[in-house]
Amino acid sequence: MASSTEGPPFDAFTRRQAMVAHEMSRRSVLRLGLAGLGSVGLASFLAACGGGASSSGASGAAAAPKPGGSLTLVRSQDSVDFDKTMVFSNASIWVYNQIFDGLTIGSQDGHSVEPWLAESWTQSDDHLTWTFKLKQGVKFSNGTPMTSADVKFSLDEASGVKGGWEFINSAIDTVTTPDPATVVIKTKYPWAPLLADLACPSNGIIPVNYGGKAKKDFYTAPVGTGPFAWDTWQKGNSLTLKKNPSYWRSGLPYLDSVTWQVVPDDNTRNVMIQGSTAQINENPPFSTVDQLKGVPDVTVTLFPSTRTDYILMNEQRPPYNDVHVRRAISYAIDREALVKTVLFGNGTPGNSLFMPTVPYYDKNTPGQTFDMAKAKSEMAMSTVPTGFTTTYLASSGDSTDAAIAQVLQASLKQLGITMNITNSDPSAVHDLQTALNYEISHSYWTMDINDPDELVQFSVLPSGGGHSFNTSYNSSQAQDLATQAEKTFDTAARQQIYTQLQALLAEDAFLPTLFYQPMPYAMRSNVQGFVVRPTGLYDMATVSLA
Repeated sequence: MASSTEGPPFDAFTRRQAMVAHEMSRRSVLRLGLAGLGSVGLASFLAACGGGASSSGASGAAAAPKPGGSLTLVRSQDSVDFDKTMVFSNASIWVYNQIFDGLTIGSQDGHSVEPWLAESWTQSDDHLTWTFKLKQGVKFSNGTPMTSADVKFSLDEASGVKGGWEFINSAIDTVTTPDPATVVIKTKYPWAPLLADLACPSNGIIPVNYGGKAKKDFYTAPVGTGPFAWDTWQKGNSLTLKKNPSYWRSGLPYLDSVTWQVVPDDNTRNVMIQGSTAQINENPPFSTVDQLKGVPDVTVTLFPSTRTDYILMNEQRPPYNDVHVRRAISYAIDREALVKTVLFGNGTPGNSLFMPTVPYYDKNTPGQTFDMAKAKSEMAMSTVPTGFTTTYLASSGDSTDAAIAQVLQASLKQLGITMNITNSDPSAVHDLQTALNYEISHSYWTMDINDPDELVQFSVLPSGGGHSFNTSYNSSQAQDLATQAEKTFDTAARQQIYTQLQALLAEDAFLPTLFYQPMPYAMRSNVQGFVVRPTGLYDMATVSLA
């Protein structure tokens, strides 16, 4: 590492401003509505004193994959658009990920990055130049061979948009193509997350110059090197992709087609799975997981995810600038009981800003755990030892948020804190949080890459659009650690930096972590090979019907 090379400036506004728009869309689409948490559920929560263990369904030994067949996946929301450089909707990303491949891919466990369209790479001694060798024989679904020119065009396109995913590529300086099988990427400064950044869906490879089409026309029927090709889209109803006959992974995909069908009602989706009119149900409510597990020929799997929920405290509004107040509130949160009732036991209490499904998470991070005695002790040391009055900003229609607010209200009362609750439309809540026009609230995060840098930038760096996850947290020590990690390529050294950072953030209690929750999927028992990565992405190429 060249110590004289500076990292990105703290006022890299574009990257973090785009993250704000990104997180609004991610939250609105990935919102895991929890049905069935009414007054009885809340009452049982308030009386709860124990935690529930996370659980997952498991299918038996699978037979050899059988080629052919069509699969229907039912979901609550339709896709929005298929411009990979601009759309933040998971309902779109999880579909177009079947069409576009990237140079790299995140591993199934979320902890590493693996070769994909790039079969290998080397790095210069100064960590500024990366040389990628492309896999040979790869074709787009229209039969056209993929070359380095397509890669350069795709990366330049993703880097050059405004208000989209360009922040992911902010460290890239130039992309050049010495020959059809080689791509050279030069970065502006040493940038350890680059391989993970290249696996972001926004960096999927498309034909140079959109295959001779206008950009708008191309993305109405996009072409890529992935296992499936565009077929039909009846907006608001269903979208179907068909098998790519030119796919580069021998023998794949197994399925002839995949249809994503929009079924907003939770109960209807469950009935369709039970009646085998659909094969996969995306995101059944946690309240129905145990019931579905008892249905013959239905398997429920809770895939480990990066979904993590937090309490936001605006440090521009006293007394939240007082670390003792923040620690008191964090100690007052019964995370195990939240998991038991809000997630119906399907999750784990949070201890770190990081989640266990990303690299460099430290399970020994000393995050505050439920301890009312310690909470009262911290309050006694604060600037408001007898308590204060505050207002919690909640999202209307969000049962998870409502439950968290009411439980927190009851807990804080024991500290002398009177917490009123005001409800606003989710979009308004986002705008108020972003404008720092709130006192205390709730939000969550989901990762897009297998590297913690995306979350760290949004959470720790105060300037630009992120506002330290809209809390105004400002720690020069945390900022120094964050930028050190971005420039550190030795994994052991990077782990040490991130361990220090996680401990510091926990001690400062600027963003108390509530819980980590999985992604639930119900499927017919004849579905084989369906695996969801922690980022939410899945590969339909390996899925078959027994």
